[in-house]
Amino acid sequence: MLKRLLVSSAVLFALSCFSARLGAQPSGGPYGPLPQTYSVPGDATRVVYVAPDGDSASAGTSIDRPTKLETAFADARTGDVLVLRGGVYRTGSLFLNQGITLQPHADEQPVLKGTRVATEWEALRGGVWRTRWATLFPQKPADWWRRHREGMITPLHRFNNDMVFVDGRPLQSAGWEGELDADHYSIDYEGGWVYLGQDPTGKLVEITAHDGAITRTTRDVHGKSSDRIGPTIRGITFTQYAYRALEIEGYEPDGPADPSTFGNDVVGTTLEHVTITHCSRVAGYLRGNRITIRHCLISDTSTEGIYIISSADCLLEKNIFARNNVENITGYYPAAVKIFNQSWRVVCRDNLVIDQKNSNGIWYDVGNVDGVFVDNWIEDCLDGFFYEISRDAICAGNVFVNCDKGVRILNSAGVEVVNNTFYNAPASFERSERSAVGDHFGWHPATGPDVDKRDRHVFAGNLVLASGDFRKPVLRFDQTRALLGKLTKPQAARIDGNVYVRPATPATEGTSPLPLVAWAPTPDDTLQLEFPDLGALRKLYPQFESNSRSIAAAPSAVVASPELRNLRPHVALETTGVKIPDHVLKVLGWSADKAGTVGAYPSKGN
Repeated sequence: MLKRLLVSSAVLFALSCFSARLGAQPSGGPYGPLPQTYSVPGDATRVVYVAPDGDSASAGTSIDRPTKLETAFADARTGDVLVLRGGVYRTGSLFLNQGITLQPHADEQPVLKGTRVATEWEALRGGVWRTRWATLFPQKPADWWRRHREGMITPLHRFNNDMVFVDGRPLQSAGWEGELDADHYSIDYEGGWVYLGQDPTGKLVEITAHDGAITRTTRDVHGKSSDRIGPTIRGITFTQYAYRALEIEGYEPDGPADPSTFGNDVVGTTLEHVTITHCSRVAGYLRGNRITIRHCLISDTSTEGIYIISSADCLLEKNIFARNNVENITGYYPAAVKIFNQSWRVVCRDNLVIDQKNSNGIWYDVGNVDGVFVDNWIEDCLDGFFYEISRDAICAGNVFVNCDKGVRILNSAGVEVVNNTFYNAPASFERSERSAVGDHFGWHPATGPDVDKRDRHVFAGNLVLASGDFRKPVLRFDQTRALLGKLTKPQAARIDGNVYVRPATPATEGTSPLPLVAWAPTPDDTLQLEFPDLGALRKLYPQFESNSRSIAAAPSAVVASPELRNLRPHVALETTGVKIPDHVLKVLGWSADKAGTVGAYPSKGN
């Protein structure tokens, strides 16, 4: 079990969580929920048995007479363990404010669904059917969404929260009945009708009936006051909720705040071997210190998967995050995981983040401090690891594959990007004039470093691979035109010990070699320079990359098989004169003899 300690630094927190770890880099799994056989915890204050067909008049203290889930929630008190029998629970809007545990009985599989089955259909002309539906969830875009820029791309009906499933397959919304086919539904909100473009006869049609499953409230509920203890949920599946499956309430500061003043409303929420899929917006909004999410599957969400807000000392480990922004809503800044608003010491370790073609991966957004992002596998994302308007983080031992930007550091300070492996996934450090004065999001920039303090970054010991058809720079340092002549010092404090592997692309008449590095600011106030090789960079900036090297070859000359995503080196890659700092070695769990490693995996000879 994770040893829960509130500590003063990201490094010590990571070490206290993983003192028994035997190595670093992405483990290769298993990730996500694993089959379990659950026994009742011996320290349970009371055990309550629940079943989909339970009797609300029963207390549920015997497995032979289970109660209903709604009854169990109303009666639950701190220390209770709710044991759920297998089957489908069509329920939602469950509130609690006590530190209880929810888990399956033995190896059974309880599934909480936010839909009801639609059985009464009326056939219309043109192959269209309709049904009356009372629980509809119309919604408008957030007030910060820019319709003048996005309205021609994202139709407004995408922002409604309703969902329709046919034989378990989710349909997409359409604007009106004339657009319907077997893949779409439409809704008349004024009349209360749901329309299909296929014959529902003999099919299971499910339509959303609840906007959430469980809310852990901070208010009084069921005649009880909050005990400030987060729930523990194990082995349960949540699916088909119109807004989010889980919500942990708590105070959110509206501007820069002392971290001791928030995060304490609900402490210690734990999710293990939990599956949350097909929520119209977000799988879970989670607030409060010491959140643990381990071996969970979060997939097929729309704006975010997991949203952690104003929380400290949290851990996300060995989870799968897949397919966020399934509606392809633009202008909404989606992320599989969003860590938001002054969250401190949040550790993301050894997670699998995949298939995020319309979404960012894991995004530390606004006022975060001492983030730890270690040993994750990030593939097919927009921005894989995104650290914005925040301070001080370690990004080490990760693998980034086929991302628009594997790492993106924006308007932040003190981020160490060390010993990662990149394959067709650039690393990008960026800063702009954005400040707390007149910002579109108000107070957000005030929670991070000032405009003139967005620096101190490190890019060292990384293995950067690019295939022959990858045309972009693999390392970028960008700043906006508004900063020309104002910020003239580099964003990076150290760039060294990296190995760049890319097929040679000699210049031919009328063409130039592919750029290796894009750079700003420049000595002559040009907006940006592009360096085709390390020599060109060193000529202007001899303090950088002095111990780095470039290999003109296909990635397969260095790593085992990019095609099979085996990115372990099969040749020695050590660079001279560069060692992994001790504090990064500790976070990685590597011994001192690995200090010369390049990339996420120790190479041959190390």
